[in-house]
Order: sequence, then structure tokens, then C-alpha cells
Amino acid sequence: MVSLYDGGVYLVNGTEIVPEKEAGRVEVLTGKAADKEAARKGTIAYSILEAHNTSGNMEQLKLRFDSMASHDITFVGIVQTAKASGMDHFPLPYVLTNCHNTLCAVGGTINEDDHMFGLSAAKKYGGIYVPPHIAVIHQYMREMMAGCGKMILGSDSHTRYGALGTMAVGEGGGELVKQLLEDTYDVACPQVIAIYLDGAPKPGTGPQDIALAIIGAVFKNGYVKNKVMEFVGPGVASMTTDFRNGVDVMTTETTCLSSIWRTDEDTREYLKLHGREADYKKLDPADVAYYDGCVYVDLSTVKPMIALPFHPSNTYEIDELKANLTDILRQVEKEGEKVSGGRASFTLLDKVKDGELMVQQAVIAGCAGGTYSNIMEAAAALKGKNCGCDEFSLSVYPSSQPVFSDLVKKGAVSDLMDAGAIIRTAFCGPCFGAGDTPCNNGLSIRHTTRNFPNREGSKPGNGQMAAVALMDARSIAATAANGGRLTSAWEMDCWGNVPAYEFDGTSYKNRVYMGWGKGSPEKELVYGPNIKDWPSMSPLTDNILLRVCSKIMDPVTTTDELIPSGETSSYRSNPLGLAEFTLSRRDPAYVGRTKEVDKLEKARTGEGWEAEISLDPALGEVFDRIRGIAGSEGIEPAATEIGSLVYAVKPGDGSAREQAASCQRVIGGLANICREYATKRYRSNVINWGMIPFQMEAEPDFEVGDYIYVPGIKAALDGDMKAIAAYVVPAEAGAAAREISLHIADMTSEEREIVKAGCLINYNRKRAGKE
Repeated sequence: MVSLYDGGVYLVNGTEIVPEKEAGRVEVLTGKAADKEAARKGTIAYSILEAHNTSGNMEQLKLRFDSMASHDITFVGIVQTAKASGMDHFPLPYVLTNCHNTLCAVGGTINEDDHMFGLSAAKKYGGIYVPPHIAVIHQYMREMMAGCGKMILGSDSHTRYGALGTMAVGEGGGELVKQLLEDTYDVACPQVIAIYLDGAPKPGTGPQDIALAIIGAVFKNGYVKNKVMEFVGPGVASMTTDFRNGVDVMTTETTCLSSIWRTDEDTREYLKLHGREADYKKLDPADVAYYDGCVYVDLSTVKPMIALPFHPSNTYEIDELKANLTDILRQVEKEGEKVSGGRASFTLLDKVKDGELMVQQAVIAGCAGGTYSNIMEAAAALKGKNCGCDEFSLSVYPSSQPVFSDLVKKGAVSDLMDAGAIIRTAFCGPCFGAGDTPCNNGLSIRHTTRNFPNREGSKPGNGQMAAVALMDARSIAATAANGGRLTSAWEMDCWGNVPAYEFDGTSYKNRVYMGWGKGSPEKELVYGPNIKDWPSMSPLTDNILLRVCSKIMDPVTTTDELIPSGETSSYRSNPLGLAEFTLSRRDPAYVGRTKEVDKLEKARTGEGWEAEISLDPALGEVFDRIRGIAGSEGIEPAATEIGSLVYAVKPGDGSAREQAASCQRVIGGLANICREYATKRYRSNVINWGMIPFQMEAEPDFEVGDYIYVPGIKAALDGDMKAIAAYVVPAEAGAAAREISLHIADMTSEEREIVKAGCLINYNRKRAGKE
């Protein structure tokens, strides 16, 4: 059972939940009247945020992190951006892992070129470099960097180490650049939601089941959006730290800002096992702590779960799905029709044989699935079993070499291999479509992090459709033991006998480059031919003209739709090459439209603006109509920045990848308009790349091809930004301009200046006196 409290709660002595409307009970329990403001300071989250805040104001935080982490489709751009901004060393431990472009399977040398760039950066600036196949980013950070009371920033959305007492935040690369330049992460003090765990999971219920139950309860209503999830209650002690890690990493799918857990002796033992007992500290809420909401989870009632395509919140108990197969699968097929847009076919009902759902593929991998206890449980279920020699297949990816090594020593790997499973090295590819792409019209069940549309690697534009359902490793193993027949772990009786993990860090000692604090500025960065610098971007002008180049009315637009994941990963070090894929899954004509706008802006800032207008009489006519707007009679085209605009109802759910914004920017993007931003991290990326994060309450009464003129935008950025007058200038010649109202949610003074400068790089260079 997962239930949500309506309103805030007090947590007394770590065990008693008192709804705010019953605050009088606090005095009965403690002998003191409830003091809401004092109790706010009693959360674990507050104490950690306070210790890392440099502003002196706990309402508006300026945070400095203890360490950072990036992987090989983000660190090149981050280092390039920081270098262009004046960085000469890494001022905090920075771990560069190589777990996304690990296979070096496409594009010739470019993947390994990125890896060599990362190694050279670690040598030059003093970083930590984890070579390919050694560990996925989050497992390495759990094992070697996380600790109680710390804060870690990562350029991956699943940067979550709350189960180790670390508040971790996944953000776009711009925020890591700020830390490298010894600036701060600026955010209003977040609300904190108690995740009260009671009882204990039953045998066969795994961390993914707990996570999916919570995600299904809180995602759609935004209950924890941009807030901190604080795991408390007696149920925490019922799970090992390895199990807790599997729940914690999935909190990203709720759209929360971060997570934190109470710690105990099991946390100490985990850190001690990894040679870091000194990083242990007992973390508990104060005797009276106030939370802005509460999610109550009775762990004993959570059954094996499944998240059907096309989102982790599309959750069902496996038993519920099996009892209602036809109705539920038909609904997913309808969603598949929307995803494919008629370009490909995806069916599920034809996979029902004799009343059972047959799946084509299974994967246990990454930071969520590839942990020691998950794989050990799967191996126990498959010992002496047979996955079959039909279309069903199972791949297992241990999350690090130390985990892999211990699985080998304990015989789990041979048990899995004998059953027909394929064992691979530490790699994040199945999570984002760079490994184990299913067959066309295939259904894959995965203990990974996400199942967004086509994230598994299929391409509807090429007539291909496949999909992923998320499940726990235990139910995946049960399904594999039945040759692909969807099976709940509760249908087997083999759970709970996991031998103690024995960590051996020899592979890290022998392969990880430990350069923190040992930078050599004289060393050169190693560039491959695909690694390109960021193109120049214009500073903001007083008045701007936006052309609507895409309008997306879906309820939510993911970062995978803004810039695809798997097939683009080899281009992440090439801004203009990557930008060719922008919105390719959702609006393939967008790139051509925005590049036409970008040509005009480049002409304006270089030579030939008037010539460009003369070649496009329609644009000159647009300016004529703008001059008819009161106060804009004297507008000069040469002094008006022109850029493209994307409208989406709720953009940015999913990955922290900054390229979802930067790809728009480098080919002409100047603004987004939306009803709301799905995540803080996407909005931060929009800002850091110099685009304006507009919002509007009204339905958009403009279409692709129309223009939106915004006078006095720089002055608006200096104001309260609550009501910004803008004007739709229809594409139809002669149609009158009409006023609309836009607004921008609160921005820090630095964020306002970044947008005015045109991007974070321009802002930093200006501060350093280089522009």
C-alpha cells in the first residue's frame, strides 16, 4: 500500500506521523507545542543543505558540492565549456567515467577519442578517470565517493546516492561548469517530502518493485516534483544498503530534485566494506521534524510490479496485468500508435499465447539492475533452469568490475551462463538505446531505469517499433526460467539467500587513474577529429523576434524526444553534428526550419542582413507590421535578434542531458514557451544555453511559421517577469499582430545575466574580461 498525505506532517521520534491539521498531538507526544519553522530545520535534508550553503540565506541557496561525476557523453562538452570560460584546474574531485560510449562500436575512432580526451583532461586538470567496462558511473560513485552528509553533483539524471547519506543532484553540464569555475548551484530551498517506509519487503519483492510502486503514486500528480524525498521510518532497516540503492536511483523518475535516507549500521558496514568507514555518520531526523508532505509505504504489501510502455509511471502489479491482459495491452497499443505516428506498427495482443504474455527479450543492467544482490537473486532463480532456445534472450550486466569479480567467485556467473544468459561488462547502453536493441515489434522486460518511447533504440521513421517494460530482476529471472512467459517472482520460492558481498578493489587500483590534486597544466588535451568547439552565440538584444519552428501539444515532451539518446551518443562531442538530430523523432522538419532562421541571425551579426531581408520579402513585411505596434515604430531589424522557438506543453521530463537545450541553441534556438517545465534541470539547461524560458497560461494561438515579437526583453528580465507583453505576427501576409502575455518563473540574478550574455560561456568570458 502506498498512500499520500494531503498537506504537511510532523514526524515525531522518527516513528509517529502527525498531520499538520492535528498539530496538537505533537505537544501530547513531546510535551512541547509544535513549532513549524523550527521543525523544518529538523529534516536530514535541511542539515545537509545548510552545511553546503554559502549564501547565508536558507531561503535562497548557493551550494558548493563535495565532488562531481560525468560520463563519456557529457564530460567532453563540460570540459570544453569550462576551458572556454577560463578554467585551469579541477577545484573539487571530478570523476570522469566511460560507461555510455563504452563499446566504441560506431563512428570509427570517435568514441575512443572521447575517452582519450577524458584521460588527458584528468591528467591536465587533476581528475579521476574510470576506463571503459570498469564501472557504470553511479556504482563507482556509490563504492568510492559517496558518504554521509555529503553532496555530489552529476551530469546524469540518475545521480542519486541518498541511501548512503549523500544528497546528490543530476543536472545539465552547465551546472557542473559553474562548480569547476568555483561558482555555486543556486536554487530556492526545496520542500522536503517524507517517504515513510513501514514493514519489510516480502521474499521476491525487489527494489524495482518498491520504486515503481512509489513512482506510480507520485509522478502524474507532481507530488514530489523538484522536492527532496527523505526516506525515514522503521522499514528502512528491513533492507540492505545494496537494496536501498536500487530504490533510491529510481527516485529520478518521480521528478524530485534529490533524495536522502536515514542511515544505520548497515550503511556503516557498506562503507567499511569499501574501505571508507570514516565516511559514515548516523543521519536521522530530529525528534520533531516537519515535512511538506508524506508518502506512506507499507513494504509488506508491495507486490512484484511492471511499468508498461511508455513511461516508468505506467505501473501495474504483475498479477493485475495478467488478470486484465486484453484491456491493458490494448490501451498500450493505442499509445504505441501515437508514438509511431503511423510510421511503424507495434502490437502486444499478438504476444498473448494461451492467456499468457510472451516477451522477446530481458535485460538486467546498470545502476538500477546490475547490483550484486539483484544479480545474485537472479542467479539463484535460474540455477539449473533453462531460458530456452527460442526467440527469448537474457542479458546481464554487472554494475562494476568488483561486483562482477565477486559474482564470478561465488559461481553466480556460471549459473547464469549455464541457464543461457549472456554476461556483459559494466555498460549503461541498454538504458538509453545503445545496446541490446530489441527486434522490430519486440517487447523487452528490463531492470533498468527508463522505458520512454523508442529509448530502447527502435526508429519509427525507419518503420521500426519496439518497447520496454520495467520489472525487477527477480521477476525477470522468473520469466526467464519460464522461457519468456511473463512471471511474477512470487510464483517461485527461492529468494532471500544472498551470501554477503565481498568487495575487492584491485581492479580499481590497477586501472583507475587517480589524479585528483595532481594536475599538470603543461599537458595538452588530446583531441580527436570529431571533438569540436562550441560555435559562437549572439548576446541578447533589447527586442527579439522569434519564429515558431515546432509546436508540440503532447501532455509531456521528454528529453529523448528533444534530442534522441542512443543513436546520437557518438556525436555528443560535436555540437553542430549532434544538432542535426534535434526533434528528429518528434518533428523531423524542425532542423530545416530553425537553420533557416539561424542563417538570418548569422547574417545580422556578420555581413548582409539587409541583403538577407531583401531575399526574403516576407520577413521585411513582418517588420513592417511590427512597426505598427505602439512603441515599436522605430524598430531596426539590424538591432533585433532573431531566433527560433519551440512550444511544448511540458518539456524536459527525463534525462539531465544539456544537449536537449544546446542543440536548439546552436542552430538558432532563442526561446522555449511552455505551460510548465517538467524538471528544474531542463529549465536550467535552457537558461545556461542562453535561451529564454518563457511560460504562458493561455492555450497557444500561434502555429508553426508564425512569428512572436517580444519588445523590451532585457528590461523585462530586470523586472518581476510576471507579465511580459509579446505579439504574434502571423505568417499570413497582412494579418494583424495580436498581443499575448508571457511570463518567466523566478531566476537568480546570475541566470538573468547568463541569458542576456547569450549563454554561460559568453557570461563567463565577459566576467573574465575576455570579451
